[in-house]
Amino acid sequence: MKQAVSLIFSVTMVVVSLTACGKSDAKKNIEQVTKPPVAVETRAATYSSVTDGIEVTGSLEPKFAVDVKTQIPGLVKQVMVSEWVHVKKGQPLVRIDVAETEAQVKRAEAGIISAKANMVQAQVVGNRAERELARVLKLKESGLATQQAIDDARSETETAKARVGVASAQIHVSEEEFRQGIARQAKGLVVAPIDGIVALRDINVGDLASDAAAAKPVFRIVDNRLLNLTVTVSSTDSGRVKVGQSLEFTVDSLPGRTINGKVMYINPELSAVDRSLKVIAEVRNVPEYLKGGLFAKGRIITENRRQVLQIPRSSIVAFDTQAHKGSVLVVENGVARKRDILSGAVAGDMVEIATGLKAGEQYVIRGGFNLKDGDKVAVEAAVKTEAVVK
Repeated sequence: MKQAVSLIFSVTMVVVSLTACGKSDAKKNIEQVTKPPVAVETRAATYSSVTDGIEVTGSLEPKFAVDVKTQIPGLVKQVMVSEWVHVKKGQPLVRIDVAETEAQVKRAEAGIISAKANMVQAQVVGNRAERELARVLKLKESGLATQQAIDDARSETETAKARVGVASAQIHVSEEEFRQGIARQAKGLVVAPIDGIVALRDINVGDLASDAAAAKPVFRIVDNRLLNLTVTVSSTDSGRVKVGQSLEFTVDSLPGRTINGKVMYINPELSAVDRSLKVIAEVRNVPEYLKGGLFAKGRIITENRRQVLQIPRSSIVAFDTQAHKGSVLVVENGVARKRDILSGAVAGDMVEIATGLKAGEQYVIRGGFNLKDGDKVAVEAAVKTEAVVK
């Protein structure tokens, strides 16, 4: 009797279980049939051009900048420019009192006149001595002059020639003193050595200027028309940098604007501190919208490639940048299909797709947050894109 009851109970449980399973499967099928399509936006995968580069940061400095010093000591008589004004090469900046030097120039000028007068006098004496020697030699032929007279005449002639040489040397000395005085007098007027802007003025009328060896800069002139952007590159990327490559960068003072420079100088050795490579790029700055000292962030363009498949980073699900793996949702006949992809280079918000997606396929760009493989979708509006080949 007990065995019969147990058998009846077992059969009853099996029937109940089968009934429950049937209802669950039916419910699942009903849900699949009745689940509405998920609204998504898609975009066609297309080819475009890609630029590979090395991310860098650095600072801008004027390529040409000069600290101007006074070359001679003296009292400042006149300051001719103020700060932050444009100056041209050779334009006067400051004048120093050179009254003492002017007096020396006048003394040297008078010395030249005196030396030339002595030269004329020595030449006259020399000519007279030569005539006297010729006369004595003629008298000697007639027996009217002694050998002593001839020797004296010759001595006088040699002495006169020596006096002419001394007078000539004195002229050269006086002229050299005059030239030195003029040069020293010219140093009293300090002029701009280059075209540029006066970034610093540290002198006023009445100041006592010093000579160049001991003086501090009284002006600083910078030429912002050509700037140097100095950046550092890691040792890993150092082999990819070449002279002539483009460097694209941005600065905070010009948001949204990309500026171009060109790599001109590469340090022949790495830094012993952090094993980085110093690179200098030239940046033309006309008009002068950039300033020295600005911080710049950009990248050195190492390669340009065409026919590269790219999609936005936001379209990739579970993107692992280290492993270059992720997945995308591709729409096929109104159904979302999950595709595993391998990525290549990353340029800003765009990611290169090496494998897993083909050109022309529609992939989900919006609405796929809770989307699963096999879900039906309703494409609201396919975003059309065209291949960009530069």
